[in-house]
Amino acid sequence: MTVYLVSAEKANCPVASCVCAQRVPRYPSDMTDAEWELLEPQARAVMAELRRGPGGRPMVHRLRVVVDAIGYLVRYGVEWRALPADFPPWQAVYAFFQRWAERGLPQRLVDALRGQLRMGAGRAELPTAAVIDSQSVKAADTVGAATSGFDGGKKIKGRKRHVAVDSNGWLLAVLVTAASVQDRDGGHRLVALLRERFSTITLVWADGGYAGRLVVWAAAVLALTVTVVKRTDTVSGFIVLPRRWVVERTFGWLSRHRRLVRDYERRPQHHEAMVLWATTMIMTRQLAHQRSGEPPQPRWGTERTVPKPQQKDPQAA
Repeated sequence: MTVYLVSAEKANCPVASCVCAQRVPRYPSDMTDAEWELLEPQARAVMAELRRGPGGRPMVHRLRVVVDAIGYLVRYGVEWRALPADFPPWQAVYAFFQRWAERGLPQRLVDALRGQLRMGAGRAELPTAAVIDSQSVKAADTVGAATSGFDGGKKIKGRKRHVAVDSNGWLLAVLVTAASVQDRDGGHRLVALLRERFSTITLVWADGGYAGRLVVWAAAVLALTVTVVKRTDTVSGFIVLPRRWVVERTFGWLSRHRRLVRDYERRPQHHEAMVLWATTMIMTRQLAHQRSGEPPQPRWGTERTVPKPQQKDPQAA
């Protein structure tokens, strides 16, 4: 791992041996100035709201640097102790991550960014429909047996994250359970959470794993219409299923973050926070591209132009 040395005279953070005050963005996961301009008002507004009440010690580290440190960990999947030296001490970053997760900062950031993205796309701020699905991931040795299980269908021992997204694929709610929990059982808790947070949603699309009592219960108790989009067995090969492809694309976005490829968190709530932080990074970059009007950069860099071979003159030969 590359370590960037910083001279002692630049270490003017109040915390000893911390150089976050003079840090400059240098990793691909770091936010650009345009992205931070979009995220900073929301982050500081939530921070001010969370600080209401009895006073406490003010934050000495730069807010942007702490957010970049969490984004680095989520994107590259390193251990907390392996954070590069130009970030604040890992103990401080983990303390902020834990405190913010308990107080709902990542969820509020996702809600604020999603509303701006929807209005920028010409939609209402609050969604009226959602798509739900689940994804099982393997658990590391740091995950306790009490919160993990075995998914017999996918042959995976670990945890399962149940997500709900809107029609654009932007996250609405996330719930992490043991992988042994069936989709329809986790779906009960997920749609209840969805109804609690969004009173405007009336329609939910799901796959065949949610068919049965969940459809009846959601209609009778939550006034939600759960429409099951089943796959067709008459046509062979890959088929893009209506509405279901949206949540599958969201899983693809999340899987680009290595911390989410495998579950390393001791608490399911911390894995939910990791999903929310990854979503915050995704939404911030999408919103920055939306505001700038420029198309997103290609994933693998700019295309190379291959010079055409020169044709020989037959008369010269």
